[in-house]
Amino acid sequence: MKRLAHFASLLLLFSGILPAIAQTSASSHPDLVLNGDVRGSQNHTYVEVPFQVPPGLERVTITYAYTGREQRTALDLGLLDPVKLRCWSGGNKSMLTVATSDATPSCLPGSIPAGTWKVLLGVPNIRPQVTSHYTIQVFFTRTGLVADEPAILREPLRNGPAWYRGDLHMHTGHSDGQCPSQTGKMVPCPVFVTVEAAVRRGLDFIAITDHNATSQYDAMRELQPYFDKLLLIPGREITTFYGHMNLLGTTQFFDFRLGSSHVPTVNDLLRSARATGALLSINHPDLPSGEICFGCGWTPPTPVDMKLVNAIEVVNGGGDNPAQYAVSYWERQLNQGFRLTAVGGSDNHRPMTPFDRPASVGTPTTVVYAANLSTPAILAGIRAGHVYVDVAGTTNRTLEFTAAIGADVAHMGDELSAPTGTQIALAAKASAIPAGSKIEILEDGRPMSTESREDNATAQNAEAAQSQWTSDGHRHWFRVNVTGPEGKLLLLGNPIYLNWTSPQVSAEKSGTK
Repeated sequence: MKRLAHFASLLLLFSGILPAIAQTSASSHPDLVLNGDVRGSQNHTYVEVPFQVPPGLERVTITYAYTGREQRTALDLGLLDPVKLRCWSGGNKSMLTVATSDATPSCLPGSIPAGTWKVLLGVPNIRPQVTSHYTIQVFFTRTGLVADEPAILREPLRNGPAWYRGDLHMHTGHSDGQCPSQTGKMVPCPVFVTVEAAVRRGLDFIAITDHNATSQYDAMRELQPYFDKLLLIPGREITTFYGHMNLLGTTQFFDFRLGSSHVPTVNDLLRSARATGALLSINHPDLPSGEICFGCGWTPPTPVDMKLVNAIEVVNGGGDNPAQYAVSYWERQLNQGFRLTAVGGSDNHRPMTPFDRPASVGTPTTVVYAANLSTPAILAGIRAGHVYVDVAGTTNRTLEFTAAIGADVAHMGDELSAPTGTQIALAAKASAIPAGSKIEILEDGRPMSTESREDNATAQNAEAAQSQWTSDGHRHWFRVNVTGPEGKLLLLGNPIYLNWTSPQVSAEKSGTK
């Protein structure tokens, strides 16, 4: 019963997310429907079906169906823009998409000119007395946001709420990722090699984030149907002279020239990122910045509006160097009232790196509770803070953390309202951790006094910790660290927020250090 109750409470996490996803899917009706007939007299000809494309599009997608297959009718499919042939698939595809940065294999990515486009139907076979009826649906996408694409392009790879494991930061040959060629030379590494490494690691999703590049999206469009258990999230690392940021969930062009007349200040950059609708995460903010890695640290020359940011890469590369952990930087933002999700990323540049080494694919792993395995759902889970970081990138290490006021239970990323004097029960549990590991509950970044116990109810090593806390009516946050017997960080949890949006709470009264 306790397990069922816990699962039910997790489902409640998405009471606000599921309707939004459903609404997005429900809006995916075609902009145009083209119907027509191909007759036996048109055998061995080409039929052009024109339609008008408005200005300002990022993507055109078509789906295609026709009758008469049982009578050996075959109609091939292509697409012409006002200037040139954009697609020719023969008869092996029933859906085509072309965008500025990516396209279905057999199609060319590039600009989407307004004007008269034509669906090109080749007729290799139709019997003299047969009439074949075709239906073509045309979808127009005006942004590069994955959530705005037609539903057929963003169907979940797996349905149902679950904890999904992934890597949010990795590089391929489309920037500075390298791997050995057949003769052993280090060459720009194909996207395929990185994706295969993620499959071997057992991940559910990855974001390929080449530096300021969008060319990798075309390879991802080709690979996604083949890798139908691993979600490929479009991303890029916005690389500037004053810091790096991941932009996740859009293929739209983004001007990264911070400090130029094009993008004068960091807040101009952040506002432009926010306008795309994508998720923005600051990468490795505590890394040193200099000639060895210029711009790697977060050093904007002007004040930063952190309300424009969604997440912080708190663990980068999974190594033992404290500079790769930005926990203190993140907690300072929390204590200033900014609600930012902690994530991790391998920052992998060499997909052949053994999985037991730092910065290998999936080390660290970001674990996200999401409504399903799709880009909109994974990013919604990150925005909501339903996330923990598995520093070593295991396949089975888990973390649970709840705060309860009676029957009102909050999980990582949630908020509770607690007037002065309210009793709050905090409970954390981790599984598949080494014997002698320690669970620590933090209040505003400070360790709390907790009671711990070893949980022998499971076959895996498990530890649990709990604490009682009396509300003072002010703003606070609570989260969990799990460290191994040698003191190394194993799991890092996101906060549960207390009185965060209550009008009676001021920043001055919050739990700042």
